[in-house]
Formats: sequence, structure tokens, C-alpha cells
Amino acid sequence: MVLVDPASRNRTIRKARLDGKSEMTQSLGHKNSKTGRTGENDFQNRNTNASLPAVTPETPIHQVRFAGIDFESAGAAKGRTDVPVQIGLADWSMGSGHAEAFGSYLSTSSPITWSARKVHGIRDEDLEGAPSLLELWPTVRDRLSGAVVVAHGKGTEKRFLRAFPGHGFGPWVDTLLLARAAWPNLPEHSLSALCIHRNLESRIRDLAPKGSWHDALFDTIASLVLLEDIVSSFDLGNRPLAELVFPDTREWHQQRSR
Repeated sequence: MVLVDPASRNRTIRKARLDGKSEMTQSLGHKNSKTGRTGENDFQNRNTNASLPAVTPETPIHQVRFAGIDFESAGAAKGRTDVPVQIGLADWSMGSGHAEAFGSYLSTSSPITWSARKVHGIRDEDLEGAPSLLELWPTVRDRLSGAVVVAHGKGTEKRFLRAFPGHGFGPWVDTLLLARAAWPNLPEHSLSALCIHRNLESRIRDLAPKGSWHDALFDTIASLVLLEDIVSSFDLGNRPLAELVFPDTREWHQQRSR
């Protein structure tokens, strides 16, 4: 059930408590086997709780906490940098399932373009009284620190998170890249098209009953449900985490055909 605090003045649009909550905090350390380098968003040592065991590229996927994120934006305009106007955050792990989810409008001085509003339906007046992205830093930090971060087409999310220099979030799993590799012959790999094709939409609506496509929280949950479907369909629970970060789906298909 979606919970909304009517007394809140920050225009938080959605704060959902879903069954269970993963408490995992993990460290990540890995060198990209393809580049030989440890990049900003590859595996790095980010242990936020020394009492917990480190997560490595070999850690089984079933032991990992995944944190999904999605932004909706004001839209690009000539001479103006695009900015976020809505954020969604949610957790999923094989052990704890889908945990707490959080969504909020984001204040901005940039007007929402007509083309962006046509996509997500967010109006300038919806942002009145909303917190800024910087004001939500404690929430973003607590949700993403120590987790493997998930997004569908991660470029936008990584770009907007540059508002927090040196945040160290990651590594990243991109469900768009995973889906293209897993089902290359599908005519479309947008998040909505994939979830409808995989018969996942009812599951997503159960978890986000008031949402719709291009709502940041709804899309965040959808990306995690899609990841859950990929892990289940290709029986990846006992496979190493690196296979999601640097996927080689030839092994997935070989394992599935056995």
C-alpha cells in the first residue's frame, strides 16, 4: 500500500513500504577484465559497514542488495541544461524481495518543457514546495550506499547524480543492456515494452498501484521487477554478480539449455 503523509509540505509524492527490507551494506571491489581499469562505476571498495562481508565480483547474485533509481526531467531546451523534476528509489534482493520504495517531486527553477510534460504529465505547479535534489541527499545516500545500483538506460541517472560529486555509488546494472543481450530479437527494448512482453505489468502495479509509466517510482520498481525476471528466467541466482555488471549472455543461454 502506498503511504502519503498529508502533513508533509515537501510534496513527497510517494513513500511506500513494501513487504520486507534488506539491511545489507556491502563493499565492492573489482577491476574491469575488459579494460584492465577500475572505473568510477565499476566495482570499487565502498564498504560502509566493516562488520559486513565484502561483496566481490564472485559474490552470488542471491546475496546482493539491488537499489533501483529513476529520474524524470524538465526536458532539454536551447541554452539550458536539463534538470530532474522527479525521483524514484526502491530496493530488491532475492532474499528479502521488494522492500521500501520512495518517490518525490523535485524543485527546480527551470520550467518543464511541453515535450517533457507530454511524456510524464508533470506540471510546474506539481513541484511547488517540493525538496531539491540536494535536500534529498541523506535519502539518496542511505538508499544507494553499499548497493548495486539499477536503472533502465543508466545514462540519465548517472548524469543527474553528478549533483553529488564523489558519491561513489555503484557498480551499476543496466536493465536495458541486459534485456538487449537476453532477448536481442525483440522489436523494442523500452522498459514498458519489455515488461508488457514479459507479462510483468500486473506485478508492477501490485507494487506501485497509483503509478503509471514515466512516473519515476513506477519505472524504478519496473526496472527491479524486470531484473528479477531476468535473474529468474536465466537461473542466475547462484551466478557471480559480475555477470550482471559485465554480462556475457552466452553462458546464460548455455546454462538455460542444460
